[in-house]
Amino acid sequence: MTQAHNTNTPHGIVTNIQRFSIHDGPGIRTTVFLKGCNLRCFWCHNPETWNPKPEIQVFPGKCIGCSACLSACPRGAHVIIGGEKVYLRDQCIACGQCAETCYAEALVLTGKMMTVDDVMAEILSDRAFYETSGGGITLSGGEPALQLDFSYAILARSKAEGIHTAIETDAHYTWERMEKLLEVTDFVMTDIKHMDSDKHREFTGVPNERIIANHRKLMVTDKPVVFRTPVVPTVNATADDIGAIAAYIRDLSELRTQAGVNAPPPTLDLLPFHRLAGDKYRSLGLDYKAVDFATPTKEEMAVLVEVAAGYGIRVRSR
Repeated sequence: MTQAHNTNTPHGIVTNIQRFSIHDGPGIRTTVFLKGCNLRCFWCHNPETWNPKPEIQVFPGKCIGCSACLSACPRGAHVIIGGEKVYLRDQCIACGQCAETCYAEALVLTGKMMTVDDVMAEILSDRAFYETSGGGITLSGGEPALQLDFSYAILARSKAEGIHTAIETDAHYTWERMEKLLEVTDFVMTDIKHMDSDKHREFTGVPNERIIANHRKLMVTDKPVVFRTPVVPTVNATADDIGAIAAYIRDLSELRTQAGVNAPPPTLDLLPFHRLAGDKYRSLGLDYKAVDFATPTKEEMAVLVEVAAGYGIRVRSR
C-alpha cells in the first residue's frame, strides 16, 4: 500500500527500529537499521539489510493456508502449483499488499519507507532513557552512508535535540561520505574483518584498502572509535588473524597519539559468530553458507581476547 509522506523532509528505507539496545554504543540506545549494504559477508546476521529496496520475507512454517495472498497480489507472485502454494520472487514488486493480508505473519515486508519525522518520533519517545543512561541513537544497517542525506538528517535532528549520536559503518565508501556524517556523529563503531585484502574480498566481496584508508583518516579526528571484528570460523578465528587485527588497532592508536588528537585510543570488540540468522536467509530465498559453522566457545574467545590484549590495546568480548 502506498504511504503518504511529507515531501519537505528527507526519507529513506528502514528495516527495523530497535529500542532499549545496550550493544550499539554507550548507554541505552535506539538503533535504526537502514536498508542497503555494499558488503556481502556470507555469515551476516542481517541479510535483510543487503538489498536497498523493500523485500518480502516468506516463512512457510507460519502459513495457515488461507490463500488471501493470492488475491491480494497484483502481480501474481503467489500461486498454487501442484497443490502447493508457491511464491514467485521474480514476479514480486514488494508492494506489501500480501503481507498486509497475512495475519499469520508468514509473509513480512522488510524495508519501510520512513521520513525523518517518522524516525524522530520514535527516537524522542525514549529521551528519558538516554538522559539517565548516557545513551542516544545509533544508525546501523546495512550501511548508513549509502542513504547519506537521510542518515545525516536523522543525526543532525538528534543532535539538535541534545541526543548523543553514533553510527555503525563498514567504512567502504569515499571519505567525503564519512566526513559528512562525522559532522553530526559523536561516536563511531566500524568493522575490520580481515587484514589480508585478498581474503577480505573472498569473505566480504570487497578488498580492504579503502576501509583502511578511511580508518587512518578517522584516527586524526576527535571521534571516539570502537573497532568491531566478528569472529567467524574459517574466516578469522585464529590467533594469527586476530593478532594481525590487534596490531592494526595498536598502530592506529599510535597514529592518533602522534597526531596529538584529543580523543581516547580506539578499542576492539571481538564478537562471536552465531547461527541465529538462518531463518532470515531462507525467508529471502538466499543460500546460508555458514549453516554448519559452530559458535566459538567462551574458552576460545577468551584465548583470542588474550592474544589481542597482548598488543597493548583495550579488548572486549560478549
